[in-house]
Amino acid sequence: MTIPHTNSLGRAMLKNRWLYLLLLPGLVYFFIFKYIPIFGLRIAFMDYNQYDPGASTFVGFDQFIRLFSKRSFQPVLANTLKISILKLICGFPLPVILALMMNEMRGLLYKKISQTLLYLPHFISWVIMAGIIMNMLDPSTGVVTAIITGITGNPVNVLSDKAAFVPMLVITDVYKEMGWGTIIYFAAMSGIDPQYYEAAVIDGAGRWKQTWSITVPTIMPTIIIMFVLSCGNILNAGFDQIFMLYTAQVYEVADIIDTFVYRMGIQRNDYAFSTAAGMFKSVVAFVLILIVNQIAKRTGNEGIF
Repeated sequence: MTIPHTNSLGRAMLKNRWLYLLLLPGLVYFFIFKYIPIFGLRIAFMDYNQYDPGASTFVGFDQFIRLFSKRSFQPVLANTLKISILKLICGFPLPVILALMMNEMRGLLYKKISQTLLYLPHFISWVIMAGIIMNMLDPSTGVVTAIITGITGNPVNVLSDKAAFVPMLVITDVYKEMGWGTIIYFAAMSGIDPQYYEAAVIDGAGRWKQTWSITVPTIMPTIIIMFVLSCGNILNAGFDQIFMLYTAQVYEVADIIDTFVYRMGIQRNDYAFSTAAGMFKSVVAFVLILIVNQIAKRTGNEGIF
């Protein structure tokens, strides 16, 4: 019987030290910005005194009780769920469809140009994107506004119209991120054995049949994993986007948990209350990931753990 070496992991790390070194920036980022702030969550259970933290007192779940009993929080939660679910429904399938369509392109140059144009919006910050959107939706000079007015015959100000603001959020978010999402599915498709397609051609399967019988089932585990991770962001409606675009006229439909936390914590200095609101969002996201992951595993698919 062969006894495994206890230092096999150390040898593997030493052998692939340069690959492990590439992990270092990411690990440092997560440690500084994700793990260290966890210790600050304790103020959600305190009556926090920002001028004299030592004088803060422990109050248990009083901040959470105050949060759930606050009448203004209910519409904020409803807006967050509405916007997030709409973005998930509209934005999740589109990268899969785009990846499948672009995978069928035969012109290499046209394919590369298309990929570049689709990826580009992801690298533009919401500060710049918001400026572009506001110019295009300007009531007097905006190109998109002129097109809408020409079609409907009625002038419309999308940025101050409650009925049009949420659809605008969904459309612009999907446009910005849909190209970036296709990268993961392209990577999954690159691992498909070409012999599957060759066998399908011999059996007389066309491109459509090959897509549904080979490509889609092969990348389905990746789709499931991405869906599980997306469900964890169900309460992340997009703070950067909404904060840059919303105004007082659309607070009723656009105020979300993140803007609520910003307003209560930064503007009103109620740090304990805003921390409780942010912690509630994180706990809900964690529970949703667990539930969706278990559903995926029970239905015969692969989960994230």
